[in-house]
Parts: sequence; structure tokens; C-alpha cells
Amino acid sequence: MRAVLQRVTRASVQVEGEIVGRIDGGLVVLLGVAGDDTRGDASYLAEKIAALRIFEDAEGRMNLSVREIGGELLVVSQFTLYGDVRRGRRPSWSEAAPPEMAEPLYDFFVAEARQLVSKVETGSFRRMMSVELINDGPVTILLDSRKLF
Repeated sequence: MRAVLQRVTRASVQVEGEIVGRIDGGLVVLLGVAGDDTRGDASYLAEKIAALRIFEDAEGRMNLSVREIGGELLVVSQFTLYGDVRRGRRPSWSEAAPPEMAEPLYDFFVAEARQLVSKVETGSFRRMMSVELINDGPVTILLDSRKLF
């Protein structure tokens, strides 16, 4: 499972012009699911994201987690994180989980995150979305559950 985290001052996601998720500060989580991912990958990433110290403390050091600052998460499904462009010019999606497998793991990740962070908003799985955000820092972190174990 892969996640791209962006620290934001605010963010929202729209589907067909309607806002389906909005946060006022915290992290946007772009989440991709691989074909061999499990609930263990989802739990691990949810806990890692909730505890990751990438927010500034009173001394200006990145020393606080999204949970510690009372921040929020906006989780958006992003199968394109598994686009493989090593050969040719067109991405291969062979590592991405098929939707019928990815959606339950995405939902499980969101449920796990909701146990760890006070507010978790989402996009809409398998829908064309427009994500708007104000990146804070900017701070962008890439996580991969297979590279963290």
C-alpha cells in the first residue's frame, strides 16, 4: 500500500461539482492499493500516518503528529500511485489491485484512521475527483508499507 501525504492548511475534494470531503488543516492522504496488500498493510499505514511527526512544535521543529495537533485527514483513493513507467511511455497498472479488492482495503484503512484521528473525510472511490488543497510548507511525504516493515 502506498500513500502520498501532503501537509495542508485546508483541502477539499469534489465529485461532479459537489464537495464530498473537506478538512481545515492536517493531511491529504492519496492512497494506492496493490494487488498483494492486506489489512496489515492498511493498519500499519494508518498508525504510521497518525503518529508521523511532521507538524511544527512551539520551537518550529517538526515534532508533532496530526493526532497531537488535532488535525484532520482527507483520504483520496489513488490507484495511479502504482503506475509503472519503467518501460515505454504508457503506464502499466499491473501492480494496482483490481477495484473489487482495493475498495474494501481502502474502506478498512479509512475505518482504522477514524479510530486514530478525530476527523477523517474521504473522496469517492472509482469516481473522477477534483482535489483542491493549500500545501503547508510545502511538506510532502511518500510512504510504502512494503518498504517500512
